[in-house]
Amino acid sequence: MENRPQIVDTALGYLNQGWEIAEGWLLSPAAWSQFGLLVVAYLAARFADRKLEPFLTRILTPNGDRNHPIAKVRLFALIFLPLTMPLLAWAFTAMGEQVTRSIFGSGAVIAFGKRVFLFLAVRAFAQHIIKDPFLKLLGRYILIPMAALYTVGLLDLVTTKLDETVVPLGNMSFSLLFAIRFAVLGGVIFWLGRWSNDQTAQAIKKQKEMRPAARELAVKAAEIAIFGAAFLILMNIMGVNLTSLAVLGGAIGVGLGFGLQQIASNFISGVILLLEGQATVGDYVELDGGEAGTIVKMTARAAILETFDGKWIVVPNEHFITTRVVNYSDAGSANRYEAPFSVSYKADIEAVPGIIEQAVAELDFVLTDSEEHMPDCELRAFGDSGVDFALEFWVNGIDDGRNKFTPRVMMQIWKALKANDIEIPYPHRVVEMLGDGVKPS
Repeated sequence: MENRPQIVDTALGYLNQGWEIAEGWLLSPAAWSQFGLLVVAYLAARFADRKLEPFLTRILTPNGDRNHPIAKVRLFALIFLPLTMPLLAWAFTAMGEQVTRSIFGSGAVIAFGKRVFLFLAVRAFAQHIIKDPFLKLLGRYILIPMAALYTVGLLDLVTTKLDETVVPLGNMSFSLLFAIRFAVLGGVIFWLGRWSNDQTAQAIKKQKEMRPAARELAVKAAEIAIFGAAFLILMNIMGVNLTSLAVLGGAIGVGLGFGLQQIASNFISGVILLLEGQATVGDYVELDGGEAGTIVKMTARAAILETFDGKWIVVPNEHFITTRVVNYSDAGSANRYEAPFSVSYKADIEAVPGIIEQAVAELDFVLTDSEEHMPDCELRAFGDSGVDFALEFWVNGIDDGRNKFTPRVMMQIWKALKANDIEIPYPHRVVEMLGDGVKPS
């Protein structure tokens, strides 16, 4: 048909070419011998895999501590066992290809079979070995299609077409092949950067001799350095001239001056916080706006506070610089609290402080390491119904919903008063009867 689209004619041409190749293989004794070698290679690979898999599993599975470096290497190697069968079939087929080429002078069929076994290995790698969601996405939509095109011999043709397809973008232009390579390489490099950053952050956070603020600053500096290096490596691999990014840098600078100044302010405030160390992870803080909680994470933009009831509050770093911040603790420092109580006027109020101080000092969380941290029971007032006391005590940490120090101290005070027959007074009123009326007093 004269009006038939060009793509249909091209597809029919490839189909005719494929049918001619298949017909030639079906009528060729050399092709049948190569089919036989493929079957033998597959069966030999299945047999070898059944024998090798239990052996490799036994020698690669660690018996003791799995956190040992050698044990981790063995566990890593154990992940690749699903590749054993297709790779063995590929290796046996490669040996068969040498035989057929030496005997018949050709090996197109067995070469195709070798590519099929390689495709099976690639598919097993993408489906069963890769666990990271991003890499699995690349494997499913990039690696497996490329292996399929390579298997049928169309990879070079497709890459040529993609390279010839140019996409204009203003004064710039790039091919689809360049865009795909840039996306894949960029994704892989920045995934490696994220993995490296996670490993570096874990190693830095294990350095307990460093102050928490210094550790957080080191983590942020390592993150900036790693992703900056990843960006430069990507630009170098793709052949992008960094001087051409000057216009983009100017645009970003204008954006920072107008729309992104708040983000820049929060970032710089975060760096100042990490340098000064006045508020860091583990501190319980209260801001002027009423936000209060323990700092559980500090990012480049904000600090995350966790309240007593488990809620997370995201507070921009700028608020820690421009407003008043009350820091109740410095990651485990001692804090003082008090527990009020009353006793009857009939009690020996001179003996009460010693009894209560001795009882509360027996609690394991109450500090008694120095004179200033010892429990201190003070007489506060002569109330309407009894004598008011308050016990001051020191603990490490914050008396919050997790620790509940004061309720346990109050319970200890109750036990001590009860054991010494000291009465806790009830409120009472005296009513005087005057003539025919009733007058409360």
